[in-house]
Amino acid sequence: MLLSKSEMIAPERALPGRETPLQTDRLHVVSGRPLKGPHPEGFESALLAMGCFWGVERLFWQVPGVWVTSVGYAGGYTPNPTYEEVCTGRTGHAEVVEVVFDPDKVSFEALLRVFWENHDPTQGMRQGGDVGTQYRSAIYVADEAQRAVAERSLAAYQQALNDRGMGEITTRIEPRPAYYLAEGYHQGYLAKNPDGYCGIKGTGVVCPVGVGVGVSG
Repeated sequence: MLLSKSEMIAPERALPGRETPLQTDRLHVVSGRPLKGPHPEGFESALLAMGCFWGVERLFWQVPGVWVTSVGYAGGYTPNPTYEEVCTGRTGHAEVVEVVFDPDKVSFEALLRVFWENHDPTQGMRQGGDVGTQYRSAIYVADEAQRAVAERSLAAYQQALNDRGMGEITTRIEPRPAYYLAEGYHQGYLAKNPDGYCGIKGTGVVCPVGVGVGVSG
């Protein structure tokens, strides 16, 4: 049977992948900091899916307090997938951005405000014209503290959407899975290609939590 790109694949039907990680950049093209670490002691990370990762990464590397960002794949079944494999819908992965940040300068809650305001979390397995499971909205939490913040922010943003007569949030809040860095040409893509595609667009509804951080794409 043919699989719709908007339908999550069953684990037993996923592509096999590979044991070896993909080749990628060592340093971030904007900050010059290592994508894989080591990161300063006490720093934290957020793993977020909100559509095409090119535009999403640019949003977050501009936020004060963010140390480094990287793009990759998470939430699926195929180990070390390629971009081409993810695009088939047969890996189960979402396009994600890892945001490493200094919690003394920017909170996880403030990063989630950027998350909610810069995509449409009501669209299910797509963002605008980008259709497929890889474009789904998700917050992958590292611990129960992040889960509590994520659930509180989701409830607050849902109320804000309700007040505007908009739809139900489809964003999943799930435990952080394995994170596979994407190929080098995807890292810092819009710094390397300033006129490149960016499909990120918000609803226009302000998130009532995390006030104090404002970044627009």
